[in-house]
Amino acid sequence: MSVGAYFSRHAQVLVGSLGRIVHQPFATLMTMGVIAVALALPLFLSLLLQNARIATGNLNEAYDLSVYMDKKAGSARAQSLAKQLRSRGDVAAVRIISAEQALAEFRNDSGFGKALDALGGENPLPDTLVVTPTLSASTPQGTDTLKNAIAGMNDVQAVQIDTDWIKRLHAILELLRRVVLLAGVLLGVGIVLIVSNTIRLDILNRRAEIEVMKLVGASDGFARRPFLYSGVWYGLGGGLLALVLVGVASVVLARPVAQLAFLYHSDFRLEGLKALSGLSVLGLAVTLSWVGSWLAATRHIRAIEPL
Repeated sequence: MSVGAYFSRHAQVLVGSLGRIVHQPFATLMTMGVIAVALALPLFLSLLLQNARIATGNLNEAYDLSVYMDKKAGSARAQSLAKQLRSRGDVAAVRIISAEQALAEFRNDSGFGKALDALGGENPLPDTLVVTPTLSASTPQGTDTLKNAIAGMNDVQAVQIDTDWIKRLHAILELLRRVVLLAGVLLGVGIVLIVSNTIRLDILNRRAEIEVMKLVGASDGFARRPFLYSGVWYGLGGGLLALVLVGVASVVLARPVAQLAFLYHSDFRLEGLKALSGLSVLGLAVTLSWVGSWLAATRHIRAIEPL
């Protein structure tokens, strides 16, 4: 058989398998719908986690370190230390808050102006450096390393940072990521079983046709080919439906997410699936469905023998 004839035969079987499942619209839509739901659930949860990571990826300011200088150091030393810190690879920015600025802000915001006046004009607050780490260093481990390095420098009285809530957020996101991964694996196995059962029923309905094919010398692989292509169509249809479901869900949630972000003074917008991610989903759906159809067709066609 020539190469052209080989591909021509496969194209005929591919189109023929599509026509066969189209003639059973209700059963086909039911199978594709189950595949779509099984894919859409972990896909949408993964999309939400991805957006959550994007939203929290701009929280490097939440890792700001407050560096309190020794009161005897003076503003010149604060300027020198700020310059030294800016040269570090894990520091994005350094902002200096002089003792006078800190006192003025405290006086305006706290309401203890009269109490401060009672101190006789003495400023109890030190010069402060607000150190913002780079995005790569904006992790609990990275900020701990930076904190220890700054704490060991001369004229630094204390370094303060509160990242407990960020650590809890990262732990929750990692837990959810693993839950989504586990759910995706289980639902992927479910897709294989669903397609396998659908192909099994199709083989039983066409048992007489397969027996005739074997009587005239058809191999198991030849008889199996239409069912494999049916699995491919099931997977492709289910994957497209899953993308539609996720797209609709993203549109429905886009406005509430934008309103919530606005309340937190953020311009964050819910991001949808990228084109490459969509193609990956279709590829995964087709692969899982093909595996299910191959398992069912290989087992059941091999067991069929002409009388």
